[in-house]
Amino acid sequence: MGKIIAIANQKGGVGKTTSSINLAASLSSMNKRVLLVDADPQANASSGLGIDIAKITTTIYECLLSEENAKKAVMDTEIENLKIIPSHINLVGAELEMVDMDNREIRLKTALNTLRDDFDFILIDCAPSLGLIVVNCLTAADSVIIPVQCEYFALEGIGKLLNTIKIIKSKLNPQLSIEGFLLTMYDARLRYANQVATEVRNHFNDLVFNAVIQRNVKLSEASSYGQPVLLYDKESKGSQNYLDCAAELIERNEKKVKN
Repeated sequence: MGKIIAIANQKGGVGKTTSSINLAASLSSMNKRVLLVDADPQANASSGLGIDIAKITTTIYECLLSEENAKKAVMDTEIENLKIIPSHINLVGAELEMVDMDNREIRLKTALNTLRDDFDFILIDCAPSLGLIVVNCLTAADSVIIPVQCEYFALEGIGKLLNTIKIIKSKLNPQLSIEGFLLTMYDARLRYANQVATEVRNHFNDLVFNAVIQRNVKLSEASSYGQPVLLYDKESKGSQNYLDCAAELIERNEKKVKN
């Protein structure tokens, strides 16, 4: 049965979608069956994997609003073991439409539970907010990866996200855990980047991934071409960083199973 991991941070510009795309691609390159769920109305994870949003009819929106069979929304990507449930700008209005619905907080969980047996990992790219859609994502997830950029004010807002996770655990999803904090946009030449990395590691200890995502122009270029960096430039630092992160994620979960 696949593990569902939400990739979340309500602060924008932290490398959340970049991490979702490239971690999913890296896991699939290691013979893991992976589903990426684009739960962000901007649909950047979808376009970043080469999906033409204008040509699709079934998205995460339909899964949430119409109880559409989630299997109908699953699409192939360029990578053999990687599939995606795309997003659409319609998702912007979904929170208002869901307000009066029954079981409004568990609609995504219900949809994704029908897909668990088909995948080893299901990654959810969350929107940069703490609204009802993100509540659905956290309720559906087994764990959360929190990207933290190595820049000033990196920890700003993290407390609010951790409090939201605590509330979700107490009321909707008792099994929810923090998979780890992922340091992104790291530049070893900058003093403040090293200070932020040290601060995050001192604060969250073993919850921080050993793998660090360095600043790398290839990551941005790859997304603009609708490809994960693994396809765009396999030898780049960005590609290697996400492969390291994927290997660490697999190792962590194998240890948990043994214990």
